[in-house]
Amino acid sequence: MSSTAHGTTPYYFVPAPSAYPVLSAIGLFLVILGAAQWVNGHGWGAWSLLAGMITWLSVLFTWFRAAAHESESGQYGHKIDLSYRWSMSWFIFSEVMFFGAFFTALWWARTHALPALGSLDNALLWPDFKAVWPTVQAGATASPANIVEPFQTVGPFWLPTINTALLLSSGVTLTIAHHALRANHRAQTIRFMWMTVILGFIFLCVQGYEYHHLYTELNLKLSSGTYGSTFFMLTGFHGLHVFVGMLMLFFITLRLHKGHFTPERHFGFEGAAWYWHFVDVVWLGLYMLVYWL
Repeated sequence: MSSTAHGTTPYYFVPAPSAYPVLSAIGLFLVILGAAQWVNGHGWGAWSLLAGMITWLSVLFTWFRAAAHESESGQYGHKIDLSYRWSMSWFIFSEVMFFGAFFTALWWARTHALPALGSLDNALLWPDFKAVWPTVQAGATASPANIVEPFQTVGPFWLPTINTALLLSSGVTLTIAHHALRANHRAQTIRFMWMTVILGFIFLCVQGYEYHHLYTELNLKLSSGTYGSTFFMLTGFHGLHVFVGMLMLFFITLRLHKGHFTPERHFGFEGAAWYWHFVDVVWLGLYMLVYWL
């Protein structure tokens, strides 16, 4: 580390011992504990969830700010840049597997579980059950034991299509911002970054309005059988990822205002852009498999 004292970048930066990992783990523990207790009817779980979220987000904010300071002070060299790139790559790969599990659940329910429930054996137990996916035949929403309330399905028009246009447009504005940064046009970069953040925020507002419409007018809920559960798990978790990506881009934009990043060194920007483009691709899959089929 003596090279740092002479104003040169160290070969590999080794941070000092930190309490951030332990504190973030405590925050996540309180979040999981509180959420589990809250959904099971224990009122104190909501307070545990709130305390955990405040702890976790506070630690992340402080931790990321420290990492940004280390980067801007010249502590990060080529090896650190590579480690960040590999870390972000594996993180996005884990997210691919995460959504892949839910897409697989949707596929399995439609092509295997549903036909099995409509087989001859089960027809003797539930003769009125329609082994048809709700979007294929109107009214095919009955459950074998009649425990699912009647609901209406949702199609691609118009809110999902509007959101598709919003996300695709945000991908374009983000790409323009990236090219502007590489060309050292900081003002243009900041302008298109704000456009990207605003488009992401509008997406979340439209999705919130859509959820309200589904619950109040279509009676489509998380408890509406396999269709409802897979629909809300896929779209809901995607919305959460849009929110996280929007926050990432928001803080990257604030850093751009402070003069952070150069045309040659800006992986903080690139990592957030990778994540946002991943969110775009997932939504395209959702749009086709959930809303159209």
